[in-house]
Formats: sequence, structure tokens, C-alpha cells
Amino acid sequence: MQPQNAPSATAQATAAEEPAPVIPLKHPVRNAFAAIIVVVAALAAIDVALNERYHWDVVADYLFAPRILTGAALTLMLTVVSMSVGISLGAVLAIMRLSENPILSTIARGYIWFFRGTPLLVQLIFWYNIAALYPVIALGLPFGGPSIVLGSANVLITPLGAALLGLSLNEAAYMAEIIRGGIGSVDRGQYDASKALGMSGSKLMRRIILPQAMRVVLPPTGNQVISMLKGTSLVSVLAISDLLYSAQIIYSENYQTIPLLIVASLWYLLMTTILSFFQEKLERHYGRGFDSVIKRKRSRKARSAK
Repeated sequence: MQPQNAPSATAQATAAEEPAPVIPLKHPVRNAFAAIIVVVAALAAIDVALNERYHWDVVADYLFAPRILTGAALTLMLTVVSMSVGISLGAVLAIMRLSENPILSTIARGYIWFFRGTPLLVQLIFWYNIAALYPVIALGLPFGGPSIVLGSANVLITPLGAALLGLSLNEAAYMAEIIRGGIGSVDRGQYDASKALGMSGSKLMRRIILPQAMRVVLPPTGNQVISMLKGTSLVSVLAISDLLYSAQIIYSENYQTIPLLIVASLWYLLMTTILSFFQEKLERHYGRGFDSVIKRKRSRKARSAK
């Protein structure tokens, strides 16, 4: 006769089937290191907040100053226009780079090689002084052929025009390689299926290839937009009143260099944060189908492992 306090056979089998509890590993060194970092960061934040040499009152006075707001608006304009031209021209260069025509491919390679190989600051100064090489801009045939004079280079290419030319043409070289990588990520079967349906090359690229390449193109493009936003500060050497140059003009008058640089940095941080937010939204939009495929594959693997 079995004792009353002895477990039954069913209870023993159930206990045997239950998995052993998973005890998480302890990381004392990592936790101690994290605590040290938090303490150091807190002490640094307190020091920055209480240090009178930062002149936070001056920062508050100039944060929404009219010249600062105008400079921030010009910085955004330079970013939007330069990136729009850079992406459009970069797409054309990427298609030329992948073309089977050796002439088009060589021209695209040469363009990318030149504009990626020379510093952006040098290109900006070059376009600013283009009148030294071409005092008059004209359209016509070479070697003394008939031409139409458009005007003086100093009049046509203003400092703002030189900045837009330098930023746009330089960005096009980088975007060409980014878009080329995105196009290369599309499965080759997409090309064959589209050609079997009778699609032309332009329609194939516009309807099939580029929409699928967006998932790969968007993350580096977002980084390029943010880099362009900060890179526009280089146009200050052309005396263009962007955000940084506006701050420089103000601190050259009141000698409050650090507070005005903090003002410019805060505006750059705000604009970068907004751009990063929209970049994340776009990445989620174009990665919806791909993310669901990955989740289905992972769940299928998990079920097969069981």
C-alpha cells in the first residue's frame, strides 16, 4: 500500500517534463562599469549646468535671436536643395555606372573618382573662384565656334550658388555609390521576370528595382542627410550667413564665443534629431514586408527546433 504523502505517478511524470528554471548570468564587472559611467556622466552634467563660464544666460538670450533663426533656415535650405540635387544626380550616375555602355560607365566612374577624391572645402573654394578660369560663361561650339554669352561668372555664380554647386555635386558622387549598392541588392530574378513581362529598361528601374532598393538605400541616405546638415557649416568660408556664420558674426561683436557656439550646436542637435525621427519612419515604411518575412522565418525555425 502506497503512503499518502508519496507523489503519484502522474505528478512525477509532469515534474519530469517541466524544463529546468533558467537562471540568468550575473555580470558584476559590467554592472560596476555601468554604474561608474552613470556617476561620471551625472557629475559632468552637474558641472556643465553649474559652471558660470558657460554663460547660460547668454545662451538663452541668443537661442531665438533673429540672425540665428535666419541662419538656421538657410542651413535647412542648403541641406534640402543640395540633397535633392545630389540624390537625383546620384541616381543618374548609379544607372550610368551599371550601364553596359562602356562610355557611360567610364564617365560615371571618373565623376565619382574626382568628387570623392577631393575635399569638399576645396571644391567650395574652387566654385567660389571659378571666374578666375572662366570670366564669362557662354554656351557654344568649342574651338572658336559660335556661342551664346550668358553673362559674367561673378554675376551668375554668387557665393550661395557656389555653395549649392559644391555641396550638390559632391553629394551626388556619394549618393551614386549608395544607390548602386541598393540596386545591386535586388535579386537578379526580378530583372528576368520584368523583362519577360515586356518592361522597358526605364520602366523596370522605376517600377521594380528602385522601390525594392529603397530598403537598402534609406539608412545610408539618412546618414548622408545628417552629414550634409552639418557639412553646410563649411560654407561659412564663403561668407554665407548660415547657422554657424551667423553665430560667428554675433560672437565677433560681443566676444561670447562659447555661448554662441553652444547656441549653434543646440540648433544642429534639434535639426538632426528631427531628421533622425523621419529617417526611422521611412525605414519602417520601406522595410515592412522584409521585416515580416524575417519574423516568419524565425518563427518557422523555432517551431522546427521544437
